[in-house]
Amino acid sequence: MNEQVPVLQVEGLTKHFPVSGRKVVHAVDNVSFSIFRGKTFGLVGESGCGKSSCARTIIRIYEPTAGKILIDGEDISGLNQKQLLPIRKKMQMIFQDPYASLNARMTVHDIIAEPLRAHQVCTSRQEENELISDMLARVGLNKDHANRYAHEFSGGQRQRVGIARALILKPELVICDEPISALDVSIQAQVVNMLRHFQDELGLTYLFIAHDLSMVRYVSDDVGVMYLGQLVEKCEADEIYSHPLHPYTTGLLSSIPVPNPRLAKAKEKSGLEGDLPSPIDPPAGCRFHTRCPYATERCKEETPLLKEASSGHFVACHRIIQ
Repeated sequence: MNEQVPVLQVEGLTKHFPVSGRKVVHAVDNVSFSIFRGKTFGLVGESGCGKSSCARTIIRIYEPTAGKILIDGEDISGLNQKQLLPIRKKMQMIFQDPYASLNARMTVHDIIAEPLRAHQVCTSRQEENELISDMLARVGLNKDHANRYAHEFSGGQRQRVGIARALILKPELVICDEPISALDVSIQAQVVNMLRHFQDELGLTYLFIAHDLSMVRYVSDDVGVMYLGQLVEKCEADEIYSHPLHPYTTGLLSSIPVPNPRLAKAKEKSGLEGDLPSPIDPPAGCRFHTRCPYATERCKEETPLLKEASSGHFVACHRIIQ
């Protein structure tokens, strides 16, 4: 196990969805980043910016249009589903909606047992029962819950079942696709703290997707900001909060609610006016120029590349990178 090789390395990942005629949805365009063992990479942006499409392409639910996906240095972007099966044991996903991601016709036991059976992990029913009972206890449920169905649980309990299903194979990489956005605020902290505990205990590597920037700061080592399918800024988590460079990142940070009314009133306006443009026909040049207060003619014509503005801090902005 080479610690110098990233657990996940994404190079120029692109995913386009064909629609009517010759038009395509530019869901993900030329996205690149790496995550090393035991670290968390937070991927943030508005709804519709391509975060979930990126995650589902990485785990090969969607077929990539272009680019490379490397797991422990092995390119999996061109593998068929049969070739992917042993790789899938290394990477699992926690889905956003705990109501839709669990099969209503299966008991909790069978839901968690499904990956064990697919990868033929257990040699006996007793071993399977013991593994599932242990995992249920570790996510805060008890063995009696194993014979119940998903509809009998609350949202937080369902997400715990989803976490148990993802971790039962002891994967190296876990993709968390907005795992707390559908949960009550009182439950969110419990679930995030559980994920951090498992990371410390098992050495897990996370790709954590969210639109809640305050939560991403809490869980992430590095952060990437997506806008309309493209990565516009990438650096260490603390750096992106203390020294944001891209106008879109600044706008996202300014939109974080402040509990003090006086501070909220004095807070600088985000500048994120208008709606997200259509990914079917994204703007030419910098895709953010239609909402950017600093846009120039160059921004409308020339696409900025993601370049290093300072040590480890990458940004795609003509205003920053001349």
